[in-house]
Amino acid sequence: MDSIEKLNTAIAIVEEARGVPLSASCVVHRGEMLEILEGAREFLPADLSGAEDIIAKRDQIIEEGRTSAESMIATAREDVSRMVEQTSIVQAARDEAQRILDEARDVAEDERREVEAYIDGRLATLEVILNKTMEAVARGRERLEGADDKDVLSQLNADD
Repeated sequence: MDSIEKLNTAIAIVEEARGVPLSASCVVHRGEMLEILEGAREFLPADLSGAEDIIAKRDQIIEEGRTSAESMIATAREDVSRMVEQTSIVQAARDEAQRILDEARDVAEDERREVEAYIDGRLATLEVILNKTMEAVARGRERLEGADDKDVLSQLNADD
């Protein structure tokens, strides 16, 4: 994901920026920082679209599991119909059909959980990166606000 790389680069630049003495501010190259952030903004829609594709694939996989389960159920019903000749065979067929049905449901549930866990992990990663970016931006803004205070203090020292 290019937007994540761009945001990580911006965070690294702010974290590694030279600090202004007696201030929480730092010095960063505005053009470089804007270029990186604009690049992140450019790639973010594509990255979000990719996340939406992953969510759409989850639904597709669940639907495939459901279709597979229905196919297994249909097969089990056909098998039961053929075994109706004897009572013990009928019971065995019912037991097997139930086992297949339970197995199909378990497989579908496992696949759904796996897909949701994968999507959750991807979204959690994106959330962490976005939170770090928000924190870096907040720190940068705080440093910029502190820079104005320093300018006032330097003007007072110049008046002395």
